[in-house]
Amino acid sequence: MISVLGTPLPAGAAERIAAAKLVVGAARHLSTVDTTAETVVLGEVPAAVARLAAHDGPAVVLASGDPGFFGIVRALRAAGLDVDVLPAPSSVAVAFARLGLPWDDALVVSAHGRSLRPVVHACRAHRKVAVLTGPGTGPAEIGAALRDVPRRLVVAERLGTADERITETTPAEAVTARWHDPNVVLVLGPGPVAAAPGWVAGNPPGPAGWALPEAAFAHRDSMITKAEVRAVALARLGPRLGDLVWDIGAGSGAVAVECARFGAAVLAVERDPVACQGIRDNARAHGVELAVVGAAAPDCLAELPDPDAVFVGGGGLDVLRAGAARRPARLVVALAAVERVGPALAALDGAGYAAEAVQLQANRYTALPDGTHRLAATNPVHLVSGVLR
Repeated sequence: MISVLGTPLPAGAAERIAAAKLVVGAARHLSTVDTTAETVVLGEVPAAVARLAAHDGPAVVLASGDPGFFGIVRALRAAGLDVDVLPAPSSVAVAFARLGLPWDDALVVSAHGRSLRPVVHACRAHRKVAVLTGPGTGPAEIGAALRDVPRRLVVAERLGTADERITETTPAEAVTARWHDPNVVLVLGPGPVAAAPGWVAGNPPGPAGWALPEAAFAHRDSMITKAEVRAVALARLGPRLGDLVWDIGAGSGAVAVECARFGAAVLAVERDPVACQGIRDNARAHGVELAVVGAAAPDCLAELPDPDAVFVGGGGLDVLRAGAARRPARLVVALAAVERVGPALAALDGAGYAAEAVQLQANRYTALPDGTHRLAATNPVHLVSGVLR
């Protein structure tokens, strides 16, 4: 049997360590236990799992916090090994406890051994995120990626040890500070530190509906993508948690807001200052986080972080090409003129996308004074979409 013990060591751990013939753990964990058993410093997880699988007799694995929470228990179980787990409080639970904050409404993400990109996008889109860090994905790297985002960072270092340290800082300050491993970073946005109680922990469920009616958004001069067109555009964009979406020529921000409702981080690019304020108002009304870039495309796009999906609601071929050049996985452009469809398809194909186009026109039932109905046609829109090959 393999006993997986969280640290600080919980009740019952001493008996398991005393009975073990093999103890595996990080050097800092091994230094805290007194054992005559063979000890192995935990390095690469696959090698440690193979060593444990080959061992005949009782063994102990020492791990930080709760080893069943983004920990080694998953790898051991995936290898078919039977384990007995004695957890300690997770680093996330302890970090929030040090601040006196509830955390059932927090999103917990791991950058340990993973790309920092989706982690940063989650921090852009959500106001309460705990990040499990790793080499090359620590507080400095997180701070550098969030310089332009209104966030404060709380870095909890070496929790539960004599040199534990809790530091509140800004993204910019985090870049140049010196940090000690292991640590967990809490990324907190403006607003209440404790949300209203809910029924599910972490990221709230997705929206109950999408392609909201135009009346759900403040807009002027018909600067809004119609609901029926938005429905197909959202299906092609596939916004999700961990993604960054550009909405170029955002107008009212309807597409941007709907993408944010799916949990994606969103940059709404719009050159009209009045429209920019309208986008912010619409985002606030729908309770979502997004950033507004008040500048003209394509010139402003070079300074933006790489997107996972791009919607072009306004602009010419130069904007489409500039978006495609950043290699998003999915790209959608809405066009009013049929003559622009062919060049848009060619531009996407030339940029390495499998492209297709569809013309959408909805006929809405409209009530007449006598109680009967007529069909009121909306203007046709051509959607050109591409998926990166």
